[in-house]
Amino acid sequence: MHDLLTVTLNPALDVSSAADRVEAGPKLRLDAPVTEPGGGGINVARAAAKLGGHPRAIAALGGVTGARFAALMAGTGVSLADFPVPGETRQNLAVTDRATGGQFRLQMPGPDWTPALEARMEALIATEAAAIGPGAVIVLSGSQPPGMRAGFPQALARRLGSTGRLIIDTSGPALDALVSHPEPDAAPLVLRMDQAESEGIAGHPLPDIAASLDLAQALVARGAARCVVIARGAEGSVLATVDQRLHARPPHVEVVSKIGAGDSFTAAFALSLAGKAPGAEDWAAALLAGTAAAAAAVMTPGSELCRASDAAEIAPRCTLVACD
Repeated sequence: MHDLLTVTLNPALDVSSAADRVEAGPKLRLDAPVTEPGGGGINVARAAAKLGGHPRAIAALGGVTGARFAALMAGTGVSLADFPVPGETRQNLAVTDRATGGQFRLQMPGPDWTPALEARMEALIATEAAAIGPGAVIVLSGSQPPGMRAGFPQALARRLGSTGRLIIDTSGPALDALVSHPEPDAAPLVLRMDQAESEGIAGHPLPDIAASLDLAQALVARGAARCVVIARGAEGSVLATVDQRLHARPPHVEVVSKIGAGDSFTAAFALSLAGKAPGAEDWAAALLAGTAAAAAAVMTPGSELCRASDAAEIAPRCTLVACD
């Protein structure tokens, strides 16, 4: 029985390597590449499986690259629902410059979508959510593919209604539509964003915890979501609902790589919510679980996600504050 459904509209085959130096002009001799299935929802599902969950993941896959992507998902503990799309699943390349420690991340756009594809995807999500059962937790995470309308997350929220609990972690026009043109009947349960995205929405820096909480609660009041979570890097994350303002801070840990922290947070947060009945969400417990998983993720090298043992060890050392 699955306890979580994730959706990845624009997955990617992530290829990472390293070179002694990255510079324009000469041929660059790269190390043997590491290839992994990626994209927001896929990473959330993979992290959830590592944390002991039983996730089901919908991924839009096409072509030879899509077939390779699906093959790499075997053995991850994730049940994959392949949604066929025309064209090729995109590939992303990350190259680390050993001389400076810097990382160059090159991302492709992905296949073009049509309204017909959107309608099919919306229907599949609703069907898969219904199979999990009433109050299913659905995570829509990652960027949208070219051609998809910005309002797709709101259309999905409207389609799911009270039968599913939707968590959205997206960017670009889709995020702008959620916060700029909220619709009362199309509000997700949770909207999560990072600090840069939140400051882009605010139009100015958010220098402290109170400023992030003010923005989060203003978005809730505007109807963008019932709960808004904003990440603040090493300071942890804040969460606001109509009547709660919470801040969870992780302990100090050695930072090896920040890649995967946000997806690990969302995985643990979503699994915590999935363990509660609709309307009985324990926001404090979910925030603490997500914070511990995010801290665990930064302790792992490269693009590796959180480790369950690290998250379990860190969780009791996180601090939770109810803010005014």
